Amino acid sequence: MEDMYVKPGNQERGWNDPPQFSYGFQKAGGPLRNLVNKRPALPARLTGWKATPLAAPGPVSVQGNHDGGQSEGEPDLEGVVEVLEKALAACRREVPPQVCSDMGKRLRLFQHSWTSHPLSPAVRRRMRTLSQELQAGRWDQADEIHRSLMVDHVAEVSQWMVGVKRLIAETRKLSPELLDCFKNSDEAVQDSLPLDAE
Repeated sequence: MEDMYVKPGNQERGWNDPPQFSYGFQKAGGPLRNLVNKRPALPARLTGWKATPLAAPGPVSVQGNHDGGQSEGEPDLEGVVEVLEKALAACRREVPPQVCSDMGKRLRLFQHSWTSHPLSPAVRRRMRTLSQELQAGRWDQADEIHRSLMVDHVAEVSQWMVGVKRLIAETRKLSPELLDCFKNSDEAVQDSLPLDAE
């Protein structure tokens, strides 16, 4: 994830409280092991070997950008919503109407949150990436982004993320014909209600 970092944490935390790490940061590096059963090396003065001074460390590179190279610009709501609407339209043909109605309501909450209660830039970027992964059919990556949003930004996303999670799950189960239409269609979405409706 592009925003793997140590979060600043609560300002009212105690002096010895550990920092809060981002979900993506924890997943990327894996668990660090403290090998307490290994013997330390002998100091250089005891072995007769002269230590050479270490070179200054070079710049540390962050892992590759998972945003598809689009991290410079601000994510636009229309592009994200268009992908989610297409997925919902494809689901309407095979998923029960009540489930689709609930997903549609959650997507309207997402759209409302983006416009009236500005979402943080990290949430906007991750939602753009999630929509790109969903459209490409990379279900596991989309689900992982959903999980990271729920862990790192639960206060911002809790009302509508359930609908996005369900949309990912239902889109994953669609027949191949509907998936091809969803992934390759550039025309206007048919059989779906606009997110402003109802």
